[in-house]
Amino acid sequence: METAPRVGGRLVGAAAALVATVGVAAAHVEYVTDASERGDPVAFVVAALSEPTVVAPLALGGVAVVATMVGYLRVRPLRADVTAIRRALAAYTDLLPWLLRLAIGLPMVGAGFAGYLFTPLVTAADTAIPIRLFGVAVGFALLFGLATRFVAAAALASYLLLLPSHPSLFFAFEYSAGLLAIVLVGGGRPSADHVIAQLAANEETVYSRFDPFYRRLAVPVGERIDPYRRFVPTVIRVGMGVVFAYLAFAEKLLAPARALAVVEQYGLSTLTPVPPELWVLGASLTELFLGVLLVLGLFTRASSAAAFVVFTTTLFGLADDPVLAHISLFGLVSALLVTGAGPLSLDAALFRTPNEMGVPRTGKGAVRAAAGGDADGEGTRTDGGPSDADR
Repeated sequence: METAPRVGGRLVGAAAALVATVGVAAAHVEYVTDASERGDPVAFVVAALSEPTVVAPLALGGVAVVATMVGYLRVRPLRADVTAIRRALAAYTDLLPWLLRLAIGLPMVGAGFAGYLFTPLVTAADTAIPIRLFGVAVGFALLFGLATRFVAAAALASYLLLLPSHPSLFFAFEYSAGLLAIVLVGGGRPSADHVIAQLAANEETVYSRFDPFYRRLAVPVGERIDPYRRFVPTVIRVGMGVVFAYLAFAEKLLAPARALAVVEQYGLSTLTPVPPELWVLGASLTELFLGVLLVLGLFTRASSAAAFVVFTTTLFGLADDPVLAHISLFGLVSALLVTGAGPLSLDAALFRTPNEMGVPRTGKGAVRAAAGGDADGEGTRTDGGPSDADR
C-alpha cells in the first residue's frame, strides 16, 4: 500500500506533466481522427471527475496558474524588463498590416492549392465555389497587398455567407477576425497598395494625372474606416477567444470519444503517464481558460504567448495535424503580442500604464501618412491614455 507522501508526490508529478505537455492534445481533433462516435459528454465528465488521479492534477494545475497570476499582480516582479519587452513589441505596430496579411494570405494560398475552403473540413465536393481559384486569388492578393481592403472584405463576406450552410467553417472562425482586422488596418507597407499610393501622391508622376483609385476611393474609404482602427486588437482577441472556447467544447467536452481516440492514436498516455481522461479535460480546460482570458482582455500578451506554445507543441506532438490550418492561428496570436489587449479590455481598465503604441495609428492624417511611409506622421491615437498592458 502506497504511503500518503508517495501518492501526493505522484499527483504533483502528474500535475506538472499536465501543465508542461497539455498543449499536445489541444489540437483540431476533427483534422487528425476519423472517429465517428462522439460519446456521452455528461457520463465522461462524471466518470473523469470521480477519479482522484484526474481531479487532483487539474486542481493543482488550476491553483498554480491562479496563484501565479495573483502573485504577479501583487509583487509585479521585473517591472523594468516587462516594460521594455512591451515597448519593444509595440514598436512593431507599423508592421501589423503586413503580419496580418501574411497570417491570412499564406494559409489561403495553401488551402487553395490543397483544395479546401478555409478549413480542411470543407472541400470542393461540399460547395460549388471554385475553391482553388478563390483561395489562390484571395491569398496572393493579400500577400501582395493589392486592393487589400476590398479583397479582405470580399473574403469575409464569402465566409459569413457560407457559414450557415457549412457549419464546419466555424472551426476556422479565426479567419473572420483576421479578415476584419485587415479591412480595418488596410495594406500597410510593404504592399502594392502602398506603392500605388506613393505614385498617386507624387504629382510629378504620370500615374498621378489619371489616378482612378487612390484619391477617389482609397483615401475616402480609409478615412471613414480610420476611427475604428483602434479596435483591431479587440477584434483579434475576441475572435481568437471564441475559437479557443469553441474548440474546447465542440472537439473535446462535447465529443469525448473523439478526443480520447486522439489520445490513443498518438500514444499520449504513454508519452506522459497520466489517464487519457486527464489529457482530454486538461486540454479542453486549457483552451477554455485561454479563450476566456482573451475575450476579457486579461493578461493578453501572456495568454497569447501561452497560446503560441500550445500551437507549437501541437504541431510537434500530432504529426497529422495540418500545418496550414495553424498558420492563421500563429499569425493572429503574434499580432496580439504586438498590440496587447486594446480597447474594451480588463487590461486597459486595471493596468493604468502610459500608452505604449500598441494600437494602430488613427487620426485624420493617418491614411496619407501611412501612404507616404511616415511612421511618425500626422496620425494620432484615440484610445485615450492607458494601454492594454497585460502583463
